[in-house]
Amino acid sequence: MRCPFCSHDDTRVVDSRLADEGGSVRRRRECGACGARFTTYERAELRLPQIIKSDGRRESFSEDKLRTGMSRALEKRPVDTEAIEAIIGRIRQKLFASGEREIKSRQLGEWVMEDLKELDAVAYVRFASVYRSFEDLNAFSEEVERLQNEPSAEIRRRQLKLIPDSGEKK
Repeated sequence: MRCPFCSHDDTRVVDSRLADEGGSVRRRRECGACGARFTTYERAELRLPQIIKSDGRRESFSEDKLRTGMSRALEKRPVDTEAIEAIIGRIRQKLFASGEREIKSRQLGEWVMEDLKELDAVAYVRFASVYRSFEDLNAFSEEVERLQNEPSAEIRRRQLKLIPDSGEKK
């Protein structure tokens, strides 16, 4: 790293410590030429991918927009805000983990619907009706019928898995 005082290219690390609750590394450095000491911070640069809308437009991911859409689907439902924030956190983590620079809004919507299905069936149907743009009553009825034929989220959580998920220990 270049010295900010004399612009010499050779500096050495004197001390390193974790900072920001482990989110970054604080390094004390010393210039080999002028002997000046200075501090640098190193952190991972994580960028959320751009969202590709169905019409091809691209826009930045907006937690507020996601929160608003989910809140609309969960209106007058017995769900606390912590559950909504947990879903938003999981979706943000999936976006980071994808490693992609761009992700289709369709994928984002599917992730939201997966989580809403586990959280509240009514909210799931509300969100899906807007997201999937049900054209008629039959499409809406088919989705509700499909949901009724699946075991509830509570039953799925209690049920023992016959085949472990990828990444789980056997």
